[in-house]
Amino acid sequence: MAELLDGKSIAKVLKEEIKSEVSVLKEQGIQPKLAVVLVGDDPASVVYAKSKQKVSESLNIEYELITLDSSCSESELLDLINKLNQDNEIHGIMIELPLPKHISKERVMSAVLPTKDVDGVHPINRGYILSGEDGLFPATPQSCIEILLRSGVEIAGKHVVIVGRGETVGKPLVFLILKHNATITICHSRTPDLGAFTRQADILIAAVGKAKLITSDMVKQGAVVVDAGINETSAGICGDVDFDSVQEKASYISPVPGGVGSLTTALIMRNVLKGISLQGGLTK
Repeated sequence: MAELLDGKSIAKVLKEEIKSEVSVLKEQGIQPKLAVVLVGDDPASVVYAKSKQKVSESLNIEYELITLDSSCSESELLDLINKLNQDNEIHGIMIELPLPKHISKERVMSAVLPTKDVDGVHPINRGYILSGEDGLFPATPQSCIEILLRSGVEIAGKHVVIVGRGETVGKPLVFLILKHNATITICHSRTPDLGAFTRQADILIAAVGKAKLITSDMVKQGAVVVDAGINETSAGICGDVDFDSVQEKASYISPVPGGVGSLTTALIMRNVLKGISLQGGLTK
């Protein structure tokens, strides 16, 4: 039976570290602040925005939610982002998705100052992932690495198979995990005979968005399995891994919920603090 990669307990430790760092910053006269922009009233986005507010306030990070009507123009939104970019009291900016269809997501995301881009989606930050330079990187790929390292799983020298090539998780994860000296194979939904690849994995990371795609017969005995998927089914929320069968074969496995997703909001807040450093503030 696999040992759980417990995202909830790791998130608690991470949040305490962030609170300590916020205290140091406040002693230096810096009050960390996150601004979240919500366009329209998409129910899921409203829930996410409120959950970020709760975490932010628990960590003593100021939080400002700015709501715009779904009929607002792209230029209005870009003007708002420009104001937030120039506001030295705001250290992180997050645009809740989805945006209304008449607004270009690419133009909006590219308008956010790279050092305030806590989602890690600006083209410059994406470039820093490839080049190995320091920047702000997406929370979910960071969560996958964090949950492994903080559980004592060695990444260096291991064969990591990533199932998923999306812009949010799969692609950035390849380059972030390369920094830890892993050997990497990347697969996706159109990979023929997927199991032939996944069975080679010392560490298998599923991030393809297909409920219970990874079954027991696709996993090597003793492999470490990280489930970065989240899918809504008639039976409730589940990941990309068939947890019940795979846990009998894996040495470690992350649950859904309670695994990778438990860390993401805390890592967004850590990006706010990292942004302060990149903007020229001190974090030590």
